[in-house]
Amino acid sequence: MSKTYPRAFSHIGITVPDLDKAITFYTEVLGCYLLMGPETVKEENETAIGKMCIDVFGSGWKSFRIAHLSTSDKIGIELFEFPKKQSEKTEFNPFKTGLFHFCVQDPDIEGLAKKIVDAGGKQRMPIREYYPGDKPYKMVYMEDPFGNIIEIYTHSYELTYSEGAYV
Repeated sequence: MSKTYPRAFSHIGITVPDLDKAITFYTEVLGCYLLMGPETVKEENETAIGKMCIDVFGSGWKSFRIAHLSTSDKIGIELFEFPKKQSEKTEFNPFKTGLFHFCVQDPDIEGLAKKIVDAGGKQRMPIREYYPGDKPYKMVYMEDPFGNIIEIYTHSYELTYSEGAYV
């Protein structure tokens, strides 16, 4: 069997109860770029997007709203708002199979944590150092205003976990 290679991360899709509020949060607080939207996608078989969404969601959803955003390193964030909401906020359950969190990087971890809280989010834990007294790498778990878990790192994932990070 041949060895596989790492693939680039393209985007993440997040369902939110209020698309306009989410666009404001993800652009003004997290600093994402708004690339497209908000747009309304209708359940129909005439366009490629309509057909693709029927393939993904099945039938009976009628329409939804969507916006496409991007981080500074070109990772996409797709925000979805469906008219049939099951709940207004995600329930925190890291033990359930599925997406647990996503992580952003900011050297001003304290400043971003405060901005998230001031915008209606939540800080789930104190800011912690990975290597206290040795390296300045910090992390914290937060929630956006909709209950989605956002981790913040001060340094890159590779630097935090590579062998060089431990010496």
